[in-house]
Amino acid sequence: MLDDLDQRLIAALQKNNRLSFAELAELVGSSAASCMRRVNKLRADGVIIADIALVDPKALGKSLTVVVNVELDRERLDLVHEIKRAMRAAKEVTQCYMVTGDADFVLIVAVKDVEAFDVFVKDKALYQPKRSKFRSMITLDRVKYEARILV
Repeated sequence: MLDDLDQRLIAALQKNNRLSFAELAELVGSSAASCMRRVNKLRADGVIIADIALVDPKALGKSLTVVVNVELDRERLDLVHEIKRAMRAAKEVTQCYMVTGDADFVLIVAVKDVEAFDVFVKDKALYQPKRSKFRSMITLDRVKYEARILV
């Protein structure tokens, strides 16, 4: 379990992970040395899994975001593993979730345009009538985009 200081540290780092330990200490009401030890432990324990920069996809020429639902025809374990492997390797897929309900997987795909999405679908073999079917939804507006988890 995370104590109150750990939670304050995580909340502060999710807003700005470029803070120095002195700045972080001031924000959370602790010492810089304590903050450094705690943050290093949170990283070592896998609570903090990465320090990344969130980038606007449009700035990189990826102006089309598509939400894709993938439904496997059968619950075959080999197909599940195959889809997982392919989606982990697909540079266009920014998020992939195995889910319950009507779909088996939900993907978030960032590409240049509709033509690039068509190439992605064909290259990644998403549409294979004997194995799976998919439904895509092209996003019109990104209303909220955060990687923060409420602590």
